[in-house]
Amino acid sequence: MEFIKIRLSNDFEPMGSKLEKTISEMFRSMNPMFAFSKNSWKPQLDMFETPEKIIVIAELAGVEKDALELEINSRAIRISGRRLLNPPAENGRYRLAEIQYGTFDRALYLPAPIDTEKAEAAFKWGLLHIHLPKVKFETRFNIPITGE
Repeated sequence: MEFIKIRLSNDFEPMGSKLEKTISEMFRSMNPMFAFSKNSWKPQLDMFETPEKIIVIAELAGVEKDALELEINSRAIRISGRRLLNPPAENGRYRLAEIQYGTFDRALYLPAPIDTEKAEAAFKWGLLHIHLPKVKFETRFNIPITGE
């Protein structure tokens, strides 16, 4: 079994200005090969929640496992990495270019606190599966109410 690097973090740094992202997305809609920002694409994510855990699946076809980085804290995850451009054949030219290449960075805030010590991630067939057990609040306190 191979392991995915998981880095614990207290806070995530900002991922670029809003204006930069808006301009980049506007031009990318006209031509997918064009991007101003270093975050040139966003992988698709699914998030499922059960009473015991949160499961996140990221679609990362064409990304090498070693090019992935996963940061977690008790309320959020951040997936970043890079998909390398496969150059066209010699003397060839693009007729269609829809696959996005370059770096990516996605932060996802979670609906419940998680136990970072028990988080697991696996990468298979271009899908990154992240299992995040929720923090169990088993301690119950009865607080006496004073007054009249």
